[in-house]
Amino acid sequence: MISCDRLFNRDRTLHDILGGGLVADLILWKRNNQTVGILLVTLASWIIFERSGYTLLSLVSNVLLLLIVILFVWSKSAAILNRPAPPIPQLHLSEEIVNEVAVFIRTRVNDLFCVSQDVALGKDSKLFLKVAAYLSLISIVGSLADFVTLAYSCLFIVLTVPAIYERYEDCIDRYILKGYRTLYQLYVKINVEYVRRVENWIVEKKKLS
Repeated sequence: MISCDRLFNRDRTLHDILGGGLVADLILWKRNNQTVGILLVTLASWIIFERSGYTLLSLVSNVLLLLIVILFVWSKSAAILNRPAPPIPQLHLSEEIVNEVAVFIRTRVNDLFCVSQDVALGKDSKLFLKVAAYLSLISIVGSLADFVTLAYSCLFIVLTVPAIYERYEDCIDRYILKGYRTLYQLYVKINVEYVRRVENWIVEKKKLS
């Protein structure tokens, strides 16, 4: 049972838990202008997708096509007019970065395979119930919203809920822990009065048989 006045018995701030860097600053609104800019840009993108009928693939393709045409015309006109070429940076993936990404993906995929095997073979009933609950939740959420709406909703939650929690942390922790303790007491009561009685009854039946 939780005995600390903070959720998960944590002794670090929310900013430290989120990494303490630029991402944490954006999520917790330490850089208000940039966070607001991200929300406005994503909102505008969502409106474009919803109102214009564009799909993500078609929009990306059109933007890339426009960019390529602009750069092509710019480079050709620069060659004719003896002007400098467009300042395109040299893009290059180092072997070290590729290896790190490959190791990360391989580790996560192997973990997923291991969990899937345990679930498929029935080795962990609790894990099976958790996976089934998560998949059911994903299915329900996926049926209610498309990918773009879901992505914007997730981003909106990430950029608002942690900031609200940090501002009212003491109050939220107090009520959540109070509710947890109440549910824990209810669980103990049900376990003592009903579950154990059923277990004892099953044991007695086995002995008589």
